[in-house]
Amino acid sequence: MNSIDTDIYSIIPQRPPMVMIDRLLECDQTTTASCFSISPDCLFLDNGELTSEGMIENIAQTCAARIGYLNMQSGNSVKLGFIGGIKDFRTSQRPVTGDTIVTRITVKEEIFGITLVDAVIMLNDTEIAHTTMKIALSDIDARR
Repeated sequence: MNSIDTDIYSIIPQRPPMVMIDRLLECDQTTTASCFSISPDCLFLDNGELTSEGMIENIAQTCAARIGYLNMQSGNSVKLGFIGGIKDFRTSQRPVTGDTIVTRITVKEEIFGITLVDAVIMLNDTEIAHTTMKIALSDIDARR
């Protein structure tokens, strides 16, 4: 699996044990993909399965990686963002410890610091979760 050569900690504000993405696979203005290998020490496990909350946090961190990477490319700092809304979250399967998921977000709209994305989580080429998420970007520097 290819990835963008960047330290994930340089583009997201989260720190262990809250980090829910391992690598950025692709990133441009409209599409971003990340991967995450589910380890036994993941905070969002229930009986060895990644919870819905963990999947939502993974999607949010993929959004954070997108804006962090784009900001880094343009010489700006990483800013804090917040989940502004989740709509129609559906999941058909919960990945388990040892699985690697790929999360892809597609930007639908960006206006006044609010980004609306469609998000899909894949496991072994099968869609296991889908949602629409709204992210509000703040002016707060994540490194303060």
